[in-house]
Amino acid sequence: MPFELGLAVGLPEKIGEHRHNWIVCEAVPYRLQKSLSDLSGTDVYIHDGTIRGVFREMCNAFVRSSRQPTAPQMATIYRILRKSLKSVLRRAGTRTPFNARVFKELCVLASAAASQLVD
Repeated sequence: MPFELGLAVGLPEKIGEHRHNWIVCEAVPYRLQKSLSDLSGTDVYIHDGTIRGVFREMCNAFVRSSRQPTAPQMATIYRILRKSLKSVLRRAGTRTPFNARVFKELCVLASAAASQLVD
């Protein structure tokens, strides 16, 4: 998805948003350098194409001093969202999770779950 990454990196600079943070995740080491050589020097978080790997790398990418979820806590939130997805899709009247209403509801559910799990 080089185009989407380019938008994430370039658009905020274009509109004057200088405090925009972004990260790059990839399933396979060094594959990024083949297609996006201009990102040399950028830390790429290699998640091995697994859910557990994504949680591990999110812990590495988003280090904070407070409310830092652990990988097992993220896995619990993921299971809650996955269990809720069918009813969220039904309420939104869609079969795909790729729309604004579904995304917003999943964000609310994830936030509520995180509030209960994360100190």
